[in-house]
Formats: sequence, structure tokens, C-alpha cells
Amino acid sequence: MTQKQNSNVPAIIVCILLFGMISFVTNLASPMGDILKNQFQVANWMGTLGVLCNFIAYAVMGIPAGNLLAKHGYKKTALLAVAVGFAGVGIQTIAGLLAGNLAFGIYLLGAFVAGFSMCMLNIVVNPMLNKLAGGGNKGNQLVQVGGSFNSLMGTAVIFLTGVFVPSIVDAKISQVFPLMGIALAIFAIAFVVVMLTNIPENAPVAEVKGEKSQYGPMSFRHFVLGAIAIFVYVGVEVGIPNVLQKWLNFVSTPAIAGTVTATYWLLMLVGRLAGAALGAKVSAKSMLAVVSAVGACLTLGAIFLSPETMVNLPVFKGTAGFGMASVPVNAALLVLCGLCTSVMWGGIFNLAVEGLGKYTEKGAGIFMAMVCGGGILPFFQNLVVDLTGGNYLVSYWVIVAGMAYMLYYALVGSKNVNKDIPVE
Repeated sequence: MTQKQNSNVPAIIVCILLFGMISFVTNLASPMGDILKNQFQVANWMGTLGVLCNFIAYAVMGIPAGNLLAKHGYKKTALLAVAVGFAGVGIQTIAGLLAGNLAFGIYLLGAFVAGFSMCMLNIVVNPMLNKLAGGGNKGNQLVQVGGSFNSLMGTAVIFLTGVFVPSIVDAKISQVFPLMGIALAIFAIAFVVVMLTNIPENAPVAEVKGEKSQYGPMSFRHFVLGAIAIFVYVGVEVGIPNVLQKWLNFVSTPAIAGTVTATYWLLMLVGRLAGAALGAKVSAKSMLAVVSAVGACLTLGAIFLSPETMVNLPVFKGTAGFGMASVPVNAALLVLCGLCTSVMWGGIFNLAVEGLGKYTEKGAGIFMAMVCGGGILPFFQNLVVDLTGGNYLVSYWVIVAGMAYMLYYALVGSKNVNKDIPVE
């Protein structure tokens, strides 16, 4: 390893940590919905407002974040993202010290601010880590490491929430202060390290006045349908464990509910590793079609099978430690969906940007804005729960519809029918 590569090691480590923080902060919003619901005695859909605020921020910040990166580069954008993330988690922490409607409102504000940070980090961390590694195979390898750490942190935060909140009925925001403290500490350390690290930047792209194309990524039908697929996908990915944990909190203990839900994110890690191994042999179209069809079947099974049918899963039982516990077969099927959702983003992205040429970068910014589906679809799914008198499993028809759309996109919608548009 050269001296220059050695000097990048601290920043590479921080980038990998930030990969994890994206998942850590984002996934914390789902169990926090249960805490909000019980602390403030609100309906399911109101408990999901934190998730909604977190992801709506993507719709607001997606394209501006891309412009920030293009104008100010990796380092300044990363520093700003980390500072905003610290502020967002800090605001949520302050909410835990307050009471009543004020606390609820302050928490939602913090979730919205944290969403800005997550959006900015998503846009900057992937290319920055690749550049710090020197690009090529090494860059791709480190991006995969970052993605794996992202899954691990997503698993950990769900699991730890179950540990810190032994009783969901008496849950309060202040009980997860240790998790927020971890997030604040990592953000603070990351800011200092990134500030002190020399990060290679891309050469600025000169703008040619008067040279404006009549086309753009939205001129391509397969991209438009792919952007919708990303909106649906993130909603499906978040909605499955979000409602699952709420349902399990009523049929088991919070520790078991947290562990079972964490298994979903753990299987996403397994799926991503498997997807990386198979990616060179299986087309994005085939992979997306298969996992969408299997995911739809698993979800339909969860809807129609009796919750009285139990299966054993390894779980954390609180003070009793780890062991096997009986959970409804519906929960096991929904957990297995993690294997399917793990590879959907990459498949949709590859299909949607194929053939875009010079419009690919702008398309990536639009994709990031469509991540807001991760807040909107779970919000709607929880609204279905309330409208059906607390029937959590019926709400999974929203997930089935999402899986069906992604299957359609893989088989039909991903075809480029606009090859006449110049892309060079």
C-alpha cells in the first residue's frame, strides 16, 4: 500500500462507519414509531410520522444534494451532511427531555433534519469511498464492505432497541438515549476525521452556456417507471419490518419482537452478499423478477396463513438471554422477505439507468428523491392497520401490490423504448 493510500485509511474507516450510520439512524425510526405511539397514545399512522418525516426529507433534498456535491465536492458535502446528522439526532434527543405535544413535534422535526443528513450521506459516501480506495476493484470491494456494515448496523439498532425497551407499553424516547448517544459520538468523530483528511476531488465540470438539451432522464420511459419502482421498493423494504415489529409487540415481548425484526435486516445482509456473488452470472432483469415473485408469494402466505401456526426462531428473550421461541409462521415468512428485498435496489437502478449515457448523473439525483417512498408507503400501510381495526396482516396487501409492480417493471417496464434519444 502506498503512502497516499495509507493517508486515506482514516477517511475510509469513517466512510464505512457513515455507511452504517445511514442504516442506524434510518432504522431507528421504525421502533421509535412504537415508542411514540405508546408514549403519546396516538394511532398507528401517527406513530409512523417519524419515518415519514425521515424519508420525505429525501424528496426535498435529493436533487439539491446532488447539486451540492457537484458544486462543493466530497469533503465539504460530507462535512455538511455529518453536521446536519448530528443536529438531527440531537434534536430527537432533546425531545426525550420534554413532555406532551411539544416533545412529539420536536421529535418529528429532528427526524426530518436527520433525513436531510441521510440523503446527503447516501449521495456522497458511495463515490467518496470508491475514490478514496483508488477506484477499480479495490473501490468496488470497499463499497461492498460499506454496504455490509450498513446491513449490520441496521440489524443492531433494531436488536438494541428491543434490549433498551423491555416494555413497549411503558416505552419512552429517553429509554433509547444510549443509541442516540452512540450516533452523536460517531457523527462528532467523523466530522473531525473528515475535516483533517485530504480527500481527492473530481475536476470541476465546465458549463457551456446556451447548450441545453431538450432531453433528460425523464424522457426515457424505462427510467420513469424505474423511478416509480425505487419509490415502491424503499416503501416495501421499510414497510415489511415496520409493521411486523408493531404486530409482534402485541403477540410477544419487545425483546423477541426486536430480535425477529432484526433478523429481517440480517437476512438482507446475507442476500446482498449472495447477490454480489451471483451478480456476474445472473442479469439484473432475471434477479429482480425472481425476488419480486418470491417476495409476493411469501407475503401472500403471511396474509392467508393462520397466526396460530407457530414455528421456532432463534431470538433474544431479554434477561433470559438467547434461545428458541415460538412465533407465528406469518412472521417467519415476512422475515424471509429480507432475502428478496436485499438485491432489489441494485437491480432496479441498473435497469433504469441502462442506456441513459450522459443523463445518468441527473437520474441518480432523481432516484435519491424517490427514496421518500420509504416514509409514504409505510405511513399508508399503518393507516390501513387503523382503518381495519388493528388488522396488521391485512395491511400487507400494500406490500403485495408493491412486489407486483416491481415484477412488472422487471418483465415489461424496464425495456428501453427510447433508443432514438441521443445520449452521447
